[in-house]
Amino acid sequence: MGRAHEVRAASMAKTAAIKSKLYSRFGKELYIAAKSGVPDPDMNLALKRKIAEAKSNQVPADVIKRAIEKAKGGTDENYSEARYEGFGPGASTVIVDCLTDNANRSYTEVKTAFNKSKGAKIANAGSVSYNYEQVGLFYFPYEDEEAMLDAMMEAEVDVQDLSVEDGEMMVKTAYTDFGKAQEAIEKLIPNVEFDTCEVTMLPNEYVTLDTEEEKEAFQKLMNMLNDCDDVNKVYHNVQE
Repeated sequence: MGRAHEVRAASMAKTAAIKSKLYSRFGKELYIAAKSGVPDPDMNLALKRKIAEAKSNQVPADVIKRAIEKAKGGTDENYSEARYEGFGPGASTVIVDCLTDNANRSYTEVKTAFNKSKGAKIANAGSVSYNYEQVGLFYFPYEDEEAMLDAMMEAEVDVQDLSVEDGEMMVKTAYTDFGKAQEAIEKLIPNVEFDTCEVTMLPNEYVTLDTEEEKEAFQKLMNMLNDCDDVNKVYHNVQE
């Protein structure tokens, strides 16, 4: 079948691995949201918002349903959040959020990823995160900035940025107003389909890696972190 078949197969395998990681992440988050209250989105606002975020990331309905059914079934899996920070190659910085049932295992896996990547090292809490901002971030098809700002003001949402490009609106809010912002958008645009709907960490400044060696080392670090089952999200300041 030749080289072309091998390349396609490798690409498909990589895509499948990314999807599997994404589904696993949302499975845990949905399970936690469902366990934190009634496992019914009509009665559990946190679960409703997490379902909306999962759908915006193209998580299949059966993955969402299984996570909620798992919470209903009384399975007692205790996941805890853990955050690790570090410096990558060049002037890059990295924040790693984990959802884990074994904090020692998570720390060991994350530290190993940093240790095996040239120019990278794990750091103390706060060494990196002080230069990031936690925000609510939304991307969705819509163009009327004035109507959106009015809706946000009515909902008393702290809007940090709002812009439109090629028919796609971006709204950045204070992370504490994430839920209010989502509700305001959904009220203004019934059946809105979010391309992004999440609380995330954004760096105050972005950097560019100068050499191929730095770029390869950074990509190795990202790959190793993403291969860790406990790693939930990775944030960094590298302009890609």
